[in-house]
Amino acid sequence: MTIANISPDVHFPRLIRLLELEAEAEKQAVLQDMQHRSPVAAEASGTTLLNLVIRDEAAGLGGRILLTLAKRNQSLQLPWNRLGNGSPVILSEENQPDSETGGWRGVVSRSSRDSIQVAFSQWPETEAEHPTFRLDRSSDEISRQRQRQGLDKAYSAVDSRLGELRDVLLGRCAPVFHALPEIQAIDKSLNMSQMDAVRFALSAQDVAIIHGPPGTGKTTTLVELIRQIVQTGKRVLAVAPSNMAVDNLLEKLVDVGENAIRLGHPARMLPRLRQHSLDQLVENHPEMKVSHKLVREARALQGQAAKYTRSRPEPGARRAARQEAKLALADSRRIERMVVERLLNNASIVCATMTGLDRDLLGRQAFEWCIIDEASQSSEAAAWTPLQFVNRLVLAGDHFQLPPTIISSEAAAQGLGVSLLERLIVQAGGQISRRLDVQYRMHHDIMKFSSQEFYEDKLTAHESVAEHLLQELAGVIPGSLTDTAIHFIDTAGASYDESVEKDGESRFNNEEAHLVNLKIRALLDAGLAPVDLAVISPYSAQVRLLRDLIKEPEVEIDSVDGFQGREKEAVVVSLVRSNRDGEIGFLEDVRRMNVALTRARRKLIVIGDSATITNHPFYLRMVTYFESLGAYHSVWEEND
Repeated sequence: MTIANISPDVHFPRLIRLLELEAEAEKQAVLQDMQHRSPVAAEASGTTLLNLVIRDEAAGLGGRILLTLAKRNQSLQLPWNRLGNGSPVILSEENQPDSETGGWRGVVSRSSRDSIQVAFSQWPETEAEHPTFRLDRSSDEISRQRQRQGLDKAYSAVDSRLGELRDVLLGRCAPVFHALPEIQAIDKSLNMSQMDAVRFALSAQDVAIIHGPPGTGKTTTLVELIRQIVQTGKRVLAVAPSNMAVDNLLEKLVDVGENAIRLGHPARMLPRLRQHSLDQLVENHPEMKVSHKLVREARALQGQAAKYTRSRPEPGARRAARQEAKLALADSRRIERMVVERLLNNASIVCATMTGLDRDLLGRQAFEWCIIDEASQSSEAAAWTPLQFVNRLVLAGDHFQLPPTIISSEAAAQGLGVSLLERLIVQAGGQISRRLDVQYRMHHDIMKFSSQEFYEDKLTAHESVAEHLLQELAGVIPGSLTDTAIHFIDTAGASYDESVEKDGESRFNNEEAHLVNLKIRALLDAGLAPVDLAVISPYSAQVRLLRDLIKEPEVEIDSVDGFQGREKEAVVVSLVRSNRDGEIGFLEDVRRMNVALTRARRKLIVIGDSATITNHPFYLRMVTYFESLGAYHSVWEEND
């Protein structure tokens, strides 16, 4: 075992300090968007929506208020933005600089092209009679507090299982593995490497890693692992960094008949999965009828106490009514806590985001296993949060795809962007990990370059996808565009120069965007359904430009980060960078490009300037690979 022996006295204070740097950077970024950027620039950045009005209101779970916001001009759609489901936001009244409220915190529960729904715990009390609102993405302070609590608890753990796990993860004790168990696959479709990973994880006494490259069925493997554990009578805490990743895992568990409970704000869950949320299960529990009755009685008593204004009440009557209301509410909360505890006690599988684990809610809950999916996308600080509830840990992910998102450059430089999975796998390698090696997504030509660059050329394409092409899809016309899997268009020498967005740091390439649009039109004209097509760019300014340019609403256009974990039949990648200095910015992080290049199933089109990008050896090898397959084309050929 080669995990470095790390002192807790050094490691945890360092993580806490980096977490504080990140919190401050996030706070400053939000303040800059809200105060220092012009409103137009803030909206263009994707973190703000302006000139909104309330179009609809509804009651949500747990007494939450759901407000649907849209542009005051009903003919306008919402601009491109980063306010997706689950985003923490602040709603503030426009043109009220002296407002004392500071805005109302909420969570985005649904969004569309022309409206966005936000869940609030209180109704916004406004100054103006016909107010307009501004919606800004905000920092998630609760998440930060829970990370800090998790680090403090792990640091101070003495004579406990948490302390033992801490010492293993810091390399102070060697992890223990038992003999590989003989098990029967529940899902008969799993391949040999998937079943080997399940058996290896089950043999771990402390920690194991499942390394899942793109398309290799990592989540399917985790579902098998969880089902194997549950059938032995053990409990599983299944977590991930994002709500989308948790919902993806929960959905697969539900599809195979497993009964799991989802913790967290219902607004952050996919609507079809909310019936499995703790909030919904509590709300629908028979014993909650008594709780609801007590709440109604308390409100009636509070109203009665407030009405004693015109006539003098009996001595102590008002006080007695208020006290009775207080007792009724206390009884209601006691019943709710009892229902929550009963539901959690009976749950074999509990799913949540890592920072969605509320110690007050979970109380004395304990789990034999913690499974962290997409663990490479979480900072190590967050990964310690669930460990206080568990005995064993399985980390699943791929450190060659997108790393954790870190705002503070100082914290990133000092290692906050290194996930626990990456640290362990770099230090211990195959001793504590198993890699999945059969992928079920891509044509082998799309897969091969990524396999060579990141996975020791060990990936193989399953026979069901190895040769599949667009022309085999119903309605698609055979031709030069649909009978090959990859296509690189070189814009070198064509003066497709990049530009910097005004009032921003992002970049765009107008000529390249128009070329992307031409290829999209060609694919659609060949019979490809818009829903099967996506455009990806590393630059948000290019994403915005492409969204304005491409009029087909079902064609998905997003950043690399937004497309992590996704796939489409055909993907066009716009690299943007084209300059005389050979500067490539974001493209320096080749893990980002690994994600972009592995989203396509049957057709990958990459557009970029070879004179700029091939100054980096990775992109030189990429262009050389495309040339070796006859997939290299000059922009002049496209124009012909």
